[in-house]
Amino acid sequence: MKKLLLLLLTATIFFALPATKTYAALVQDTSSATLPDDVVFTEVGSSQDSAANGIVKDTVKESKVQADTLTKPVKAPQTSSAEELTLWQTFITGLLGGFLAFLMPCIFPMVPLTISYFTKRAGSKQKGIGQAIIYGLSIIVIYVVFGLLITFLFGSSKLNELSSSGTFNFAFFILLVVFAISFFGAFEITLPSSFVNKIDQKADNSKGLGGIFFMAASLALVSFSCTGPIIGTLLVDASSKGAVLGPAVGMFGFALALALPFTLSAIFPGFLNSMPKSGGWLNSVKVCLGFLELALALKFLSAADLVWHWEWFDREIFLSLWIVIFTLMGIYILGKIKFSHDSDLAFVSVPRLFFAMLSFSFAVYILPGLWGAPVSVLSGLAPPFNTQDFVLGGGSETASAPTDFPSTIKYSEKLHPPRGFNAFFDLDEGLAYAKKVNKPVMIDFTGHACVNCRRMEDEIWIDAEVKRLIKDEYVLIQLYVDERAVKMPANKVHYSEILRKNTEDLGAWNADFQATKYNTNSQPFYVLAGHDLNPLVTPQGAIFDAKQYALYLQSALDIYKARSK
Repeated sequence: MKKLLLLLLTATIFFALPATKTYAALVQDTSSATLPDDVVFTEVGSSQDSAANGIVKDTVKESKVQADTLTKPVKAPQTSSAEELTLWQTFITGLLGGFLAFLMPCIFPMVPLTISYFTKRAGSKQKGIGQAIIYGLSIIVIYVVFGLLITFLFGSSKLNELSSSGTFNFAFFILLVVFAISFFGAFEITLPSSFVNKIDQKADNSKGLGGIFFMAASLALVSFSCTGPIIGTLLVDASSKGAVLGPAVGMFGFALALALPFTLSAIFPGFLNSMPKSGGWLNSVKVCLGFLELALALKFLSAADLVWHWEWFDREIFLSLWIVIFTLMGIYILGKIKFSHDSDLAFVSVPRLFFAMLSFSFAVYILPGLWGAPVSVLSGLAPPFNTQDFVLGGGSETASAPTDFPSTIKYSEKLHPPRGFNAFFDLDEGLAYAKKVNKPVMIDFTGHACVNCRRMEDEIWIDAEVKRLIKDEYVLIQLYVDERAVKMPANKVHYSEILRKNTEDLGAWNADFQATKYNTNSQPFYVLAGHDLNPLVTPQGAIFDAKQYALYLQSALDIYKARSK
């Protein structure tokens, strides 16, 4: 069991990461454009899409010489399963959250009492097991219904808006800081006692399935002071990913992990006997989660900084705070910091020593990031690399631009390209330059709060071949779909049937263009196109494989050059 606890706490280090390496093969971030719930998109590249937008696939019959020399377009990984992968991510995150919630002081000590109650009430072991299973299923139903209620109240369009709004991101930051302070023991987040007492009375007075269901509801309410911050964090994370069923799937994972130990303890009594006894270590787990809540909160503060163009919460500040947080967590685990609810620590146990080593090691691992070293585990969480003020070795200089590249770019006072790249932020300006230099365009639909957009830039675009292709062979046009500060000129403001509002800012105009032209609202979304803006190859989302991404870029370039002969 101690080994299991060690694995669980190890997993909590990455509990704050919205995208884990396990699912890094291909994930799209459907988090920026706010679209009505009844809008249905056809798959990009499908027959319906081609009919609607005039997207002509490579039907040009090349001569035999050209066919021999033309590199066959590489079929990039499909992105139709992106939302499915996002839901799996949310489920795994919820599962981890549920196991961690089980170790909270409000829940863990209740397991023996609950199982004993079922055994005595049922009169036999077999009936007790049946009632414990129903109890576990009731827990799952309660939390899943709660997740569905969140979706019903907000709707998919509102959930999409959450991750791209500076106000919501800042509100999430404050909320998670409050959760962290609660875990540190400053106060407890509890529900009204009158409401909890009524549920307890119904559990005592009801018989049969109703009584078991109200017992499960009572557990959910009584333990809210411990589980509330974890549930809140899960719902914030699921909502910010934009998946319609995200909150329900996250709550299903959470409830499954929470209910499983109760059911297993009833079926296998040996499992209950192997559990460690309650003690001060339960509060230590709770406080460690407080440190993790605090670290995760900084991600939302960073998103608000980018959306509102504060330009003060840069990469160094973010990394410095993370280093301090994980260093303090290691010191706390060793018993050198004590909170009000902590018991005295007579000695440091072996598990505590390893937990402290893990926390200190993570702080040391991200330390070189202060001088510009890539910290891949934080890609997408930390502010983009172009906010880094200093890079050891002189890497802080701006990218060298071609001699004919414009000296001033529209919207460059607000928007900045990834470090080492040159980019346009206005479609017309970028397209005019592409025609001038006779190069294809790479349209990058992106967003300030788009996690996977930053991951692509930090992990894939820095690859030597990928960087060469984008810089030398394409004209990069980055279209931010969540840019609200830049207002559009009157001649470009129009009513968007998709967004159901006027395109008064740059983000709305870009989002409407992406949805109407390419029938999608996900970011990142890369369109490799000619000067007619029709894709040369099937547009793709995030591809977290540098070689595959380079082949994808090269395949479209070969088609463009063959057609230009």
